[in-house]
Order: sequence, then structure tokens, then C-alpha cells
Amino acid sequence: MKLKNYILEQIEVTRERDPALHSPIETVLYASFWAIIFYRLAHELYKKKHYFVSRLISQSAALLTGIEIHPGAKIGRRFFIDHGAGVVIGETTEIGDNVLLYQGVTLGGTGKEHGKRHPTIEDNVMISAGAKVLGSFRVGKNSKIGAGSVVLKEVPPNCTVVGVPGRVVRCIDSPGHPCDELSHGDLPDPVRDDIQLLKSADSKITNRLITLEDEVRLLKRKIRES
Repeated sequence: MKLKNYILEQIEVTRERDPALHSPIETVLYASFWAIIFYRLAHELYKKKHYFVSRLISQSAALLTGIEIHPGAKIGRRFFIDHGAGVVIGETTEIGDNVLLYQGVTLGGTGKEHGKRHPTIEDNVMISAGAKVLGSFRVGKNSKIGAGSVVLKEVPPNCTVVGVPGRVVRCIDSPGHPCDELSHGDLPDPVRDDIQLLKSADSKITNRLITLEDEVRLLKRKIRES
């Protein structure tokens, strides 16, 4: 795919994903736009084994945009980074089509191992602000990762993951595109749910203790009267 086509596609994706965009020309003001365009150029050079030049381009882009994408990463079509500050994408990361990332996302490794050490993100995945996906595993298509989550193991398709460490809190059989519903505040909160369960259990135990104390007092009274 020619660079011109990538630019036109990126303008189209930006218009679809960001309601703050008022005209196509504003796309060139987006740091994420330039980060992705520079990545496309650097990746082509990387595939031709021009490693130094490709890294020079990617590091220059990182300095300019605050978004670091290693030129060795493999990224599909219609990729979009919303805002983008602090995004890091490692060398062996693989990203499918129609993937959406928010600011502060890290697609990284867990050590200095060699070979495939970064995650594979399948099609139509949304990764919310500040989430960290660390290690060589797959995040299944149509999945969502909640803001601030730390994901350390594989995510099945069509699932929602939240928490530290991340855990699956919802799976659906027939999902829509996760990028079509950007209601981050509606994601499940397993910590809150656990607290509610503990509070409910504590209330039941407290009520039971009060009942037992009343029964003990009644029994003592009957003993004294007899």
C-alpha cells in the first residue's frame, strides 16, 4: 500500500473515531497521525533491513509526538491512537485491523527474552487509557481492555478485561464492534462488585449475631425465672 493511500486512510479513520475533528485538514495537527505515518515509512525500511535508518525515523517521531512505535511491529489497516501521549508499542507486537488505542497504552514485554516477546492484538480490539498489555500472548478479536488494566495473560475473543492484574469480567457471543460503543464508564467493576458482596455478607453476619445475642439474653432470663 502506497504512503499516499495510508495518509488518506488515516484521515478517514480519524474523522470516524474523533468527534472533536471539525475538518479533514485538522488531522495533520494530531500527534497520532504523524506517529502512524512515520511508523509506516519506518516499517517499510525495516523490512528491507535498513535498521538504523528505520530506528532513526521512529525515534525522531517519538521525540516529536510522544508516541513510540518500534518499526519492527506489524500493524494492520485502519489503526488509530486517540490522543496518544505515552503510547509504547514493542518490536514484536502484532496488531490487526480496526484497532483503537488510547493514551498511555503499553504493548510491551515482561523481560529481556528474545524472539516473540510482545502481544498480538487481533482485529477490532479497543484498549483504554493507561492499560498495559505485557507478554507474548493474544488479545482476541472484538475485545475491550479497561482503563488502567494490567493484562498478563491471553484474552479470549469478544471479552472485556479490567483490573490489576487484568481479568475477564464479561464475554458475549455476538458482539458489536467495541469501537462503536466508547462508553468507558459502563465497563464492569469487579473490585466494586467484590466489595458489595463483602458488605452484604458482613450485614448478614451482623444481623445473625444480633439475633443470637437476643436469643441468649432470652434464654438467660428464662433460666433465672425458673
